Amino acid sequence: MTDLNGKIVLGANQYGKAENRVVRIYRDTPRHEIHDINVSSALRGDFSLAHLVGDQSNVLPTDTQKQTAYTYAKSKGLLHIESYGLDLARHYVDDVGPVEGARIELEEYAWQRVVIDGTEHDHTWTRKGEEIRTSAVTVEGNGEHQKTWVVSGFKEMIILKSTGSEFAGFLEDELTVLEPTHDRVMATSLTAQWRYTKTDVDWDDVYAGAKAAMVERFANLQSLALQQTLYAMGEAVLMKYPFIAEIRLSAPNKHHFLYDTGRFGVENVGEVFNADDRPYGLIQATIEREDAPDSGSAWRNYSVVG
Repeated sequence: MTDLNGKIVLGANQYGKAENRVVRIYRDTPRHEIHDINVSSALRGDFSLAHLVGDQSNVLPTDTQKQTAYTYAKSKGLLHIESYGLDLARHYVDDVGPVEGARIELEEYAWQRVVIDGTEHDHTWTRKGEEIRTSAVTVEGNGEHQKTWVVSGFKEMIILKSTGSEFAGFLEDELTVLEPTHDRVMATSLTAQWRYTKTDVDWDDVYAGAKAAMVERFANLQSLALQQTLYAMGEAVLMKYPFIAEIRLSAPNKHHFLYDTGRFGVENVGEVFNADDRPYGLIQATIEREDAPDSGSAWRNYSVVG
């Protein structure tokens, strides 16, 4: 056992206001619009005195960050989570002296209009059960040296196809009991995040287009493995949008096991399954361009210090 006698120092640190639930309703016309988000902020800089001696003179309170999130939803607008995140991050870095970097992470929850007598209602919605749209904006530095990273994507997109998926030819050892298959249900709860190389982007259009490209590849590819499918989905996005540097995908394999009804004299040929929630295979991959610019702080999460 080795005794460590080095000087104790403060390492990487940040602070912010997590999970502000902001709902912005546009009432400019009789047909209202709603944007429902969850936004977290993390400020980075020299806050050592706060940690070492309790000196808060460089600390903008987290409560102020909360007030800023709500106020900017009105004063700057909340039409797109990416542009709203950029407004917040640039404000902290440009206008708050001690702040050297800001990370804004956002989730948006989708609503759909209620239909009454065949007509969409102007100001009533129900929550949609689709994926949650996400974005993360990071800004560091000032002036001409300022750097900005925008990552967009979604999480919890449940997608399933009932055929067109195989899994065979895998490595086996003395504990392998899994049977190969050339026709299986493939399902996942997909998380996708892609990094932009610029900020003058039609955020809604690219979001819809990237999602559509991934769904098409998932549906139409004869999949030999979920890994192959993820690569093809990411490749489709990068081929469609040259200003996207990389895409990171995470896909838990939501297993569907054929249920044994044969013991009751009922034939079951790929029709009735047990949807098992755990344990599950977790497949993750990054698909990137060889000449992609350095990712810098793009992936330095709000929840990870370092």
